[in-house]
Amino acid sequence: MFKSLDGKKLAIGLVHLKPLPGTPLYQEGDLELSIEKALKDTEALIKGGADGCLVQSVDKIYPSTDDTDYARVAGIALVTNEVRKLAGPDFKIGIQLMWNCITPSLAVAKVCKADFTRCTAMLGTTSSNFGTIEANPMKVQSYRRYIGAQDVDMIAEISGYHFHAGEYDKGHIQTLAQSAMTVGADAVEIMSRDEELNNRMVEDIKALPGNIPVVLGGGTNLENVKRRMKYADAALVGACFEGNNWGGNIDPEIVKEYVGLLRSI
Repeated sequence: MFKSLDGKKLAIGLVHLKPLPGTPLYQEGDLELSIEKALKDTEALIKGGADGCLVQSVDKIYPSTDDTDYARVAGIALVTNEVRKLAGPDFKIGIQLMWNCITPSLAVAKVCKADFTRCTAMLGTTSSNFGTIEANPMKVQSYRRYIGAQDVDMIAEISGYHFHAGEYDKGHIQTLAQSAMTVGADAVEIMSRDEELNNRMVEDIKALPGNIPVVLGGGTNLENVKRRMKYADAALVGACFEGNNWGGNIDPEIVKEYVGLLRSI
């Protein structure tokens, strides 16, 4: 999915949901509101010319393990299925149960015919407000094979909002990228608020053999997209598409302008 033969760079909008069933802050009616918002956001992304979306849980309190509540999985599956029916087969759809519920996300993607999932930690460990996040690539890839989800692409975050790689070191980021691909990733995700460092990380990863696909996990907007996306293959876009109101509704006019800038690179 992330290796485009024509060099097309992908714009993937984040569809942020209300708290899901099976989480502490869920309220009756939130699931219906999530479906309504997800469909409106998807329509806005399609209208603006985006390539896909990532349906992402925003439950505010998260498990630190790979497992999660059954009702939560059922809820996001219901939302994702409605998005798939609306969008059709050519619009790319991802699913992510935060923070690192990879096997449940793979299950939803497989059942709902989604295209990819985003993984906070496919290897190593990282800290979070909800405890230490520990990767379990053996479990993840065994389950992926068990349910026949090899066609579901996996983005491995290796330095960004959720996975903290420490002070930047070229050799370390290259090792993380190569190791992520070895344990089953189809693309790696990076993000730094420092634009120069952000681009350097992408270039360092791109210097490795195999042309590893690189996804920017945030940080792009109308002002900087042409600079930040010079070397990367895809961008996950949240606040920019929401008019800088993180978690709000996606604006199709902003999407259209962003995609136009991205296509001009």
